[in-house]
Amino acid sequence: MADPLHILIAEARFYDDIADELVQGARAILDAGGATSETIAVPGAYELPAAVRMAMESGRFDGYIALGCVIRGGTSHYDYVCNAVERGCNQLQLEFRKPVAFTYTPFGRIQVQGEDDLVIKKHHINKKNKEILTISEIFSSNVALSFHS
Repeated sequence: MADPLHILIAEARFYDDIADELVQGARAILDAGGATSETIAVPGAYELPAAVRMAMESGRFDGYIALGCVIRGGTSHYDYVCNAVERGCNQLQLEFRKPVAFTYTPFGRIQVQGEDDLVIKKHHINKKNKEILTISEIFSSNVALSFHS
């Protein structure tokens, strides 16, 4: 029997409540699939690629999940951050030949003011957790394809 996958979850803590939900969902999915995981925290989404790179250099993980939340405001900051993180994670996959999943919860200009807004938030987080399930399947496929070489 093959060793279980060991996955790093890198989480951006800028929005703590959302980060908690994303990590909880990722862990549940990885646990259900028999994978083990470790979690590291960074201040915001922009720092995710650097944290993943440092972990990749350790050689301890089979795959990586970068989780964050970026909220669109009145400036183009949202676009810059999302593009930079996606490019960074993509480059790491190509360079290290290990899967890096970047999933973020992109909220528009919402303010959580009541129960209805919390339902919207939960819906987005649940959609992201479904993406993580797909990601964990990709990790398994990549290991089967000798991604470790």
